[in-house]
Amino acid sequence: MSEYGAPPRGGWVRFIVELHVNDLDASLDFWRGVLGFTTAYARPSEGFHYLEHAAGMQVMLCRRNGRFETGPMQHPLGQGAMMQLYFDALAPVLSALEARSWPLHTGPRDIWRRTGDVELGQREVFVQDPDGYLLMLAQNIGTRPISA
Repeated sequence: MSEYGAPPRGGWVRFIVELHVNDLDASLDFWRGVLGFTTAYARPSEGFHYLEHAAGMQVMLCRRNGRFETGPMQHPLGQGAMMQLYFDALAPVLSALEARSWPLHTGPRDIWRRTGDVELGQREVFVQDPDGYLLMLAQNIGTRPISA
């Protein structure tokens, strides 16, 4: 394998987000060090990393270069968008956030939402990455009948 890596082990997802970031090193530290992603491949000269997670998630990080910016980019980036990341276990991520004294936006909380004729439960916490992108980090906690 070359220094640039290889395609994601889980194959290519059919929808992926590319986040344009101000400080690629800080973003990589958060996405890999806190959230547990790994670099599938990178193009260092372009400031680009394609990340993947064992839970089947993928995201691209690219150092801002102005090429695809369709409007003013000011902190927090991604205003009006929230990305949901589903983990098999949220506890390791919460521990990593706590170890870094990472500020939480909301939660953690357990919440049940009606979906059809049942309620689906999830444990969730909302955080912002180094550039201010809002992330909902969640874990499935089960299904239950509709409560009265």
